[in-house]
Amino acid sequence: MYELSDRAKDYIQRTEQFIKDEIEPVEADFWHDVHRLNVDGDWTKWQWPAMLETLKAKAKAAGLWNMFLPDATLGAGLSVQEYAHIAERTGRSLIAPTVFNCNAPDTGNMEVLWRYGSEAQQEQWLKPLLAGEIRSVFCMTEPDVASSDATNMQATAVIEGDEIVLNGRKWWSSGLGDPNAKVIIFMAHTPDESKDRHHQHSMVLVPVNTQGVKIERMLPVFGDYDAPHGHGEVSFDNVRVPVANFIGGAGQGFEIAQGRLGPGRIHHCMRCIGAAEKSLELMIDRGMSRKAFGKELLKLGGNLERVAEARVAIDQARLLTLYAAYKMDKMGNMAALTEISAIKVVAPTVLQNVVDMAIQIHGGAGVSKDTPLTAFYAQARALRLADGPDEVHKGMIAKLELMKRGYASRR
Repeated sequence: MYELSDRAKDYIQRTEQFIKDEIEPVEADFWHDVHRLNVDGDWTKWQWPAMLETLKAKAKAAGLWNMFLPDATLGAGLSVQEYAHIAERTGRSLIAPTVFNCNAPDTGNMEVLWRYGSEAQQEQWLKPLLAGEIRSVFCMTEPDVASSDATNMQATAVIEGDEIVLNGRKWWSSGLGDPNAKVIIFMAHTPDESKDRHHQHSMVLVPVNTQGVKIERMLPVFGDYDAPHGHGEVSFDNVRVPVANFIGGAGQGFEIAQGRLGPGRIHHCMRCIGAAEKSLELMIDRGMSRKAFGKELLKLGGNLERVAEARVAIDQARLLTLYAAYKMDKMGNMAALTEISAIKVVAPTVLQNVVDMAIQIHGGAGVSKDTPLTAFYAQARALRLADGPDEVHKGMIAKLELMKRGYASRR
């Protein structure tokens, strides 16, 4: 079931080698520069180290570029399942996804434009995104409503003549602080009484510098601003863009969102698995290189059992995620609804638990920035909320199980 093509195996091998040869030797210095250049929440001064463009140029020259896109001309042309293995490898590094132009939210935004964008939208925004010349932002979550129910959305995209008028406030908008962010995908309510509630929302392309768009602040995660990528709060005050800026047309927002989130969840989950593998390796190396009470740390208490538990959990999460990817490739997203929700619950939780074990073995070093563990932990904990909290996905799984037994939903 999970047999890979020779082409996919080649991409995986070359990705591993590039990370080993080009990224791992400089990653510590890279993040030192990031923290030096971006010292606080003043996003107007944020910048990437020059090293990033050097690494991106090397990755592009090596043909390790846009590997997420299942288009052999614009990307690697790999299936979802095949790319999943690459996502796992890149998840071991905090910078690798960006180096390969396979980073969120750009991957999802590029896939939206590739699948649903007009020729003009693809020319203006997709091409420079694929080239790595600009970055993009995704605006969906709102501060004043329970965003776990997307139909609660208060932001509006109202058609007035040949323009769309946008109003609302968004937060946790991924990529908002990036100095290269040039375009926002803004999801909002487009009122239309003739349509059901799942066809009254739209995605709209908004250049970042459009009048009425105001970045209010960047939001720290566990005290870290994730600069210079950043997650922020942004307001839209009577922002006007052409009607041509609808992606796929008015009222298509939820349909597009489901198409966007399916592959994206595979990517997130496999990156979590890669990060968990890295955390387990760090845990073992640390635990076997330090002694206390006459024994290696890993041989004290129940630490060896924790290693075994971590191995079992990681492998289970990987197999479940690959199965979800397999079903998506063979039968489409709708056939894999249970698995897509299941992995979104399982993979971040596995990463969170494995990182927690690794932090404990590292002692004080585990909660510092001397290792990637704190960043991995923040990634895991945040992902249990992003793209739908655990409870929403568990609710979906339960609903589908009841339907299998003939208990159709009344909602």
